Amino acid sequence: MTSPSSLENTIKPTLSSSLEPSLNKEIEGTIIKETKITCDHLTPDIPLYLITQECRLFHKPQIIENDKVFKNDPFWAFYWPGGQALSKYVLENADLVRGKSVLDVGSGCGATSIAAIRKEAKYCVANDIDEVAGIAALFNAKLNKIDVEKLQISVQNLIGTNVSEDIIFIGDLFYDEEIAEILLPWLHQLSSEDKVILIGDPGRHGITENRLKFMRKLATYELTENCCIENKGFSSVNVWRFQ
Repeated sequence: MTSPSSLENTIKPTLSSSLEPSLNKEIEGTIIKETKITCDHLTPDIPLYLITQECRLFHKPQIIENDKVFKNDPFWAFYWPGGQALSKYVLENADLVRGKSVLDVGSGCGATSIAAIRKEAKYCVANDIDEVAGIAALFNAKLNKIDVEKLQISVQNLIGTNVSEDIIFIGDLFYDEEIAEILLPWLHQLSSEDKVILIGDPGRHGITENRLKFMRKLATYELTENCCIENKGFSSVNVWRFQ
């Protein structure tokens, strides 16, 4: 992880990726073709390239199975409830991030990173192990005309590593027991180092009663109608502080 002291020379948007550089433009073209710019979510001030009900991939996801651009499921093309909640909370509580360094784990479309930079974070690392997600996050950042000099893209698996950032955002990662068991000791370690850890989650399997003992609810938001359709069974989403 880049330390603040060495950030000056590395802050420019970078992508540590196995993708061929020539694919970047092709990926951007595919994003434009297969997604729609939409503001129909909890943070309408942040337009995003997303797969919506108007897009063919929403109804026929199998058509990209062998696509060289979408090698993995395009999770980054959906604005998951936890990410929406974290982004909305940041926009409503600018003092949380102003002047602070931020790590956005499982950043997906990059919305929470965009929100943090918009509210004057010192810098933000958008971290997602899908290389295409990294490109999509930067693409969405440019769409929102934020200061991309403050955005760093990381496609390394940073879970379990040492972190120099002040604030860590975890959106929608408690999706099952296995990942929750991996996350928990790491979050305990970060908390012992006085990191501010915020979790966005609509009530997934990994947020058990036992784990809730380490979390304090900061906010609850009702999901938009389209988000309820995309996330069957969820109608609201919470922001938790891990402590």
